[in-house]
Amino acid sequence: MSLTALVDYDSGNLHSAQKAFERMAHEAGHGTIVVTAEPDVVAKADRIVLPGDGAYPSCKAALLRFDGLFEAIEDAVTTRAVPFMGICIGMQMMATRGLEFEPTEGFGWIPGEVVKIDPADASLKVPHMGWNDLVIDNAHPVLEGVTTGDHAYFVHSYHFKVANPAHLLAHVDYAGPITAIVGRDNMVGTQFHPEKSQATGLRIISNFLNWTP
Repeated sequence: MSLTALVDYDSGNLHSAQKAFERMAHEAGHGTIVVTAEPDVVAKADRIVLPGDGAYPSCKAALLRFDGLFEAIEDAVTTRAVPFMGICIGMQMMATRGLEFEPTEGFGWIPGEVVKIDPADASLKVPHMGWNDLVIDNAHPVLEGVTTGDHAYFVHSYHFKVANPAHLLAHVDYAGPITAIVGRDNMVGTQFHPEKSQATGLRIISNFLNWTP
């Protein structure tokens, strides 16, 4: 039976994410969801989900404090091509580096930088918070059934500027484009929280659990 590892490295409340993934796994028979910080469990997983709340540098540091955990994730994703989903900071850490507070090296899986949101309209507040409509830029199996105009829930001050437009799957408009979904090969990432994004988010979770790159 398929096993999806939801990585818990003390960087966010995983309760709602766990419930959403368990619900969609149960409804569509997509196997078992396990919340874990154990490298051995991650190494055996058929899919890996890396959430993250807070600041980029603190999330990266927290992940590295768990001995062998990042190495297990990286080997699974980059060597064995295990399907991977990053959520919020988990998505941002896929970048070359983040520029929140201080330059921090990312995983380097998708070229680009995580930079502060700078809306062209100065009246718009940062963080970008609340519901916004997705604009689909590139088709992807994880976006099956998701169309431009579907909305997702965001809470963030920085966003991922990809170096290659082919890696931008979707964006939203906030007096300028803000990256919403990235992806390449066996990796996808959402800036928004799919578990808090109602039907759109649940569809993306279900698609991910069913995805074979």
